[in-house]
Amino acid sequence: MTPGAQNPDGPAAQPLRKDAERNRERIIAAARTVFARDGLNASMASVAREAGVGIATMFRRFPTKEELVDAVFSDRMDAYADAVATALEDPDPWRGFVGYIETACAMQAADYGFADVLTMTFPTAKALERRRNEAYEAMVRLIDRAKASGRLREDFDPSDLVLIHMANAGVVNATGDAAPDAWRRVVALMIQSLEAPARGPLPDLPEHDALYKAMLRAGPGGPTAPAPDKRS
Repeated sequence: MTPGAQNPDGPAAQPLRKDAERNRERIIAAARTVFARDGLNASMASVAREAGVGIATMFRRFPTKEELVDAVFSDRMDAYADAVATALEDPDPWRGFVGYIETACAMQAADYGFADVLTMTFPTAKALERRRNEAYEAMVRLIDRAKASGRLREDFDPSDLVLIHMANAGVVNATGDAAPDAWRRVVALMIQSLEAPARGPLPDLPEHDALYKAMLRAGPGGPTAPAPDKRS
């Protein structure tokens, strides 16, 4: 046993705390690189290798993948929420709505990890989910404004945004470096299909619980959490 271990408040303990913080920052930086390149299917072991730390150190700093995801993507989720706020400030509701979709999908295209984040849910990543929920509430207002302007089809539902992000993530992950701008055409096609007047009726929406379970199953935590309250 070292003197530092005997007296955690003594001088010998301070370098350990600094080392722990340095390791934490190295892991977060490595996870940004790995997740951006490989998406959230990347293993914790691959993040540890990128960071140059042992797997035991990795799990001491981040016992679960959700905690790591929370630390890595909190700033990106902030930027996502800011994109919704910016869209709400646009005096043209349709332009704001379209601008939001283009910005969010561009964020997915720039980072494979974030492409996954917007199609998953992480019940224990409290900060990440709180910001997502705030963005969702603002997006509901933006959708209502775009409908009131007569430009957004009346049968569009906030849940459709999840499907748009899933579709975009699929294109981004499938095309990769081979066709890095393919997502732009797909997003343009989706946006044009949303503009009123609608060309025809849409199929029924997936059930709320089913869509939530799909997002939950895709995430690293697995289908263990209850669905949030349903919305009309």
